[in-house]
Amino acid sequence: MAHFKRTATAAWRGSGADGSGTLSGPSGVLDGTPYSAAKRFQNEDGKAGTNPEELIAAAHAGCYIMALSFRLSGVGFPPAELRCNATIDMDNSGGGWAFEKITLNLEAEVPGISADQFMELAQAAKEGCPVSKALSAVPIELEAKLV
Repeated sequence: MAHFKRTATAAWRGSGADGSGTLSGPSGVLDGTPYSAAKRFQNEDGKAGTNPEELIAAAHAGCYIMALSFRLSGVGFPPAELRCNATIDMDNSGGGWAFEKITLNLEAEVPGISADQFMELAQAAKEGCPVSKALSAVPIELEAKLV
């Protein structure tokens, strides 16, 4: 496969502050998932509903560990398990919300690999994953450890 497309749809009703919207995609995972400014900005733990940052963090974590799994498997070290938490730090000091940085916190169980080779591959996957490339205007930090 040399080319493919993925789609998602957002719908919004009302003002920015008081309105609300839904997110949907063909897989059904986001089938009418609600979001709003209150759920995005006034709910610090993020449990009241999704938001664009949560979705980008999930996409980044998922893409990154898949890219790393391909790299590890390609050199003969298929991982037993990879776990990644992606955190997006937001900043509003410049007159509007912006991504300040993204931190990928990786814990990996990779039998037989040396720490140096693991870190080299983990860093290469961070640089090469399509979502990292798309977000390259934002500093991306990697905290990785073998467990």
